[in-house]
Amino acid sequence: MPRVRHQTLDCSPGCPVEGVLNLIDGKWKGVILYHLLDGTMRFNELRRRLQNVTQRMLTKQLRELEADGLIDRTVFAVVPPRVDYCLTARGRSLEPVIMAMKRWGDDNIMPQAAA
Repeated sequence: MPRVRHQTLDCSPGCPVEGVLNLIDGKWKGVILYHLLDGTMRFNELRRRLQNVTQRMLTKQLRELEADGLIDRTVFAVVPPRVDYCLTARGRSLEPVIMAMKRWGDDNIMPQAAA
C-alpha cells in the first residue's frame, strides 16, 4: 500500500468526504488528475495544459499526489532528464468523481460564465 499523507479521519460522520477533499484539495490537484485521465504525460505537457500554474506549484502538487498514491512518477536516465506522470489504480478510481465534477461544472458554471 502506498504511503498516505492523510491517515486518520477520526472525526464526524462526514469524514470520508473530508478525506477525499483532503486528497484532491487545492486549485490544481483535481485538474492534474483530470488531465492524467488522458494518459501518461510529461511535466511540461501538464504545465502547458495548466497555463496559470507556476512550476513550483505544479511540482508541489505532483509530489503530494504521488505521496498520496494517486500518481506514479517515472524518471528516465537520459539527457535531458525525462519524467513521466500517470495515474495509479487508486488515482484512476477517482475518475467517476472527477468526471462528475466536470459535468457539474459544465451544467452550473459554464452557463453562468457565458451569460
